[in-house]
Amino acid sequence: MLVERAISAVAAAARAADPGLEVTELIGGQIEGAELHEILGPSLFGDARVVVVRLAQDIRVAAAKVLSPYLTAPADGVTLVLHHVGGAKGKAVLESARKAKALEIGAAKLTRPDDRADFVRHEIRRNGGRIALDAVAVLLDAVGSDLRELAAVSAQLVSDSGGNVDMDVVRAYHRGRAEVSGFAVADLAVVGRGGPALEALRFALAVGVPHVVIADALADGVRSVARVASAGRGDQYALAKRFGMPPWKVKRASAQARGWTEPGLRRALGVVATLNADVKGEAVDPAYALERAVRLIGVARSAT
Repeated sequence: MLVERAISAVAAAARAADPGLEVTELIGGQIEGAELHEILGPSLFGDARVVVVRLAQDIRVAAAKVLSPYLTAPADGVTLVLHHVGGAKGKAVLESARKAKALEIGAAKLTRPDDRADFVRHEIRRNGGRIALDAVAVLLDAVGSDLRELAAVSAQLVSDSGGNVDMDVVRAYHRGRAEVSGFAVADLAVVGRGGPALEALRFALAVGVPHVVIADALADGVRSVARVASAGRGDQYALAKRFGMPPWKVKRASAQARGWTEPGLRRALGVVATLNADVKGEAVDPAYALERAVRLIGVARSAT
């Protein structure tokens, strides 16, 4: 979630300067050098672009050689975002970006309970509210450790309470909440079960699951499939360590990746990128934006 927030902030800053710019997402291990020349090179019409390269540590040597000059001297109007998971793999790409004095935004995992508590307090303040100390623990117990949901719930609680979040507000929010989540919607959508996915989506919205939580779950589902698919066959525990994902999630994403093609995944990544902006204010009707995204993910999955 921290990675997505950082990428969204860069795209939003670029879009503020040019509302008509295009955002393109690529997966490191699937990039070819010729493709980079086409995407990162100067535009005849001077069109502004944001190019996001996910899993940059997987960029192959030949493509990395093509990428390097664009890091040092990017074309006018092109904003390049490299997402690197850290570690030794692909470190040369990371070092090239650092030598070019690129802006570096850290997004380390929050593994300690105290870090997650600090995150909740920050999110409440970020949304203009304040939270009682005892309510932080109650909120973490109720929601868990998923940062996306913690962020969305924090915003919702500030809105519902008028800004003063206490234990009673937190308990009232979660009392009787149905056991449905955005991840249930995402799991159905990425395997091509469009009808049940729309059914689950409408139920989730009806019981109050925030739009942004469902959108983030759809994005997480598509990106997990893309990451695992790009890695090819391999031991799920080795892949889990490489991607920083739990082994069960790698196994599930591997099963979900069956039936997807590279063009289809590219289209689906574009769908969830657009959806992220839609549910955060771009769309007039975020519920319709979610339904449309679920349908488009189904279309992307059938792409050849």
